Amino acid sequence: MILAKIFTVSQVTYYLKNLLEKDQRLQNIWITGEISNFTRHSSGHMYFTLKDQSSRLRAVMFKGENQWLKFQPHDGLEVLVCGRIAVYQKNGEYQLYVDLMEAAGLGSLYLAYEQLKNRLAQEGLFDQAKKKPLPQLAQKIGVITSPTGAAVRDIIKILHRRHPRVDILLIPAQVQGEVAPQSLVEAIQLAGRLRELDLLIIGRGGGSAEELWAFNDEGVARAIASCPIPVISGVGHETDFTIADLVADLRAPTPSGAAELAVPEIKELRKKIMMSAKNLKFSFFRACERKRAQLLRLTTHPALKRPERWLLSRRQQVDEVKEELLRYIQTTLEKKRKLLLVELGKLDALSPLSTLARGYSICYKEEDGALVRDASEVNPGEKVKIILSRGQLLCMVEEAKKEVMG
Repeated sequence: MILAKIFTVSQVTYYLKNLLEKDQRLQNIWITGEISNFTRHSSGHMYFTLKDQSSRLRAVMFKGENQWLKFQPHDGLEVLVCGRIAVYQKNGEYQLYVDLMEAAGLGSLYLAYEQLKNRLAQEGLFDQAKKKPLPQLAQKIGVITSPTGAAVRDIIKILHRRHPRVDILLIPAQVQGEVAPQSLVEAIQLAGRLRELDLLIIGRGGGSAEELWAFNDEGVARAIASCPIPVISGVGHETDFTIADLVADLRAPTPSGAAELAVPEIKELRKKIMMSAKNLKFSFFRACERKRAQLLRLTTHPALKRPERWLLSRRQQVDEVKEELLRYIQTTLEKKRKLLLVELGKLDALSPLSTLARGYSICYKEEDGALVRDASEVNPGEKVKIILSRGQLLCMVEEAKKEVMG
């Protein structure tokens, strides 16, 4: 009898691990699927499952790889990943170690843009109520852009053409590449500390979505939102929309458009001032004419021409009103007096004094003041008080007789 070789679980797991790792097709494999059971560990690692209609595959993307993702993975998201298949020896399970991840369909850049836009919108960074008004005539304008690009030349040219006396402060910054977001944030924060600035323009010329991506950075958006100076954003072309455009106090379609919105055309402004001065002068003359006519009416008024006659007339009116008021008071008092007499008559008819005046009397016990209504309520020798219409009697009961009155 030949005995078969016996393996431990660890040996079998290690053997399968070597088989998988030797298969080059599994060491740099692209897989598409839907994310489920997504978890981001406190360590920064991502654990999830890729699934399709019939199978599931456990996957992990370590912090060193996922820190470069431009979007946030979540359950239900279709993704395209690249990585290697290996066995996790502790559990004896094979899983995918992800090195790269792209959002399927939408693209990772667009997905990251939408996720950040929705999150900042929920925080209220795009609310119109938070937008700062632009100064009507800025005297000193800060410009944040690349110092070597065509955009800065266009901005300066248009600003000087529209308002030759405006002061321009160029704050250079990187506008594309990995260091661009931090460079833009530092430039915005520097501008915010320069209290002499009236307005800030931030932008760059056109480019691809990747080249404009620095203006979709969350740090840049928050720096613009917290900047104490009004900010005009002019990024790319008219069809380009960035997060910076949404959070800025005013969005311009291009850098040149931002310069045109920043200051008014000085010639047009002079025309408006001249027209306003003309309208003000006309309004002043019209007001003077109205006041002159009013003064003429006052000077011809009887009260000013012959004040003694006007006063005599008013005194006569006062006397007439006084007499009318006295008649009204007398009439009113007479009516109230008659009503009072009627009410007094009603009260007098119900008064017990009227009953006593007709010959009746009221009898009380002297001891406790109890009203006596029946002869059986008193005893011989008991003292009673009798109230008459005029005066009262103090009597002693000699005999109490009950009599039925019919």
